[in-house]
Amino acid sequence: AHVTTVFEVDMTVVVTHHQEHKAQFEDAGSRLTLTPYFVVACAAALRAHPIVNSTLLEDKIVPKEEVNIGVAVSLGEEGLIVPVINNAAAKSLGETTRELNDLVTRARARQLQPEEVQDGTFTITNHGVSGSLLATAIINQPQCAIMGVGAVQKRPMAAHDAVVVRSMAYLTLTFDHRIIDGAIADMFMAKVKTVLENWA
Repeated sequence: AHVTTVFEVDMTVVVTHHQEHKAQFEDAGSRLTLTPYFVVACAAALRAHPIVNSTLLEDKIVPKEEVNIGVAVSLGEEGLIVPVINNAAAKSLGETTRELNDLVTRARARQLQPEEVQDGTFTITNHGVSGSLLATAIINQPQCAIMGVGAVQKRPMAAHDAVVVRSMAYLTLTFDHRIIDGAIADMFMAKVKTVLENWA
């Protein structure tokens, strides 16, 4: 029973942070993209709403102790592979960036080990890299949810009775309604939105 909820997120603070820190990351040998911010935000939301970090075993909901976030990586016409960042909730933006860089590089070089694509508890897919604004992703079973990230675009937005230009994105959560209902899904996404919009 797949259901999808859509949130619009103001990414302006994250985009500014990214622009201000990407040179520092590059000097340290890491390429900072926007994806690690989504991993960190999802890890915080999974800690706040652990039922989203669960699976269905026969007719029983089984929460997972560790937060292991898979990130879909395109291999071109060969499709996608999903390397996993283990224990993501315990990792900083820098640690997440370094690990993700390594996993993505080796995924595209076909050098991942089998254990590096196993035991994920939640998945992020960034369809926005191709310009897509909205998408309903397929849940990576036996997980119960997947978050899709749309393209980050500058758009005119109303704020305090004025029109301002902000960097905006649509985030979608597709979830298994047997485990999660709409209220929990929206609370989860509200937490992701809060973390991203108030990045410090």
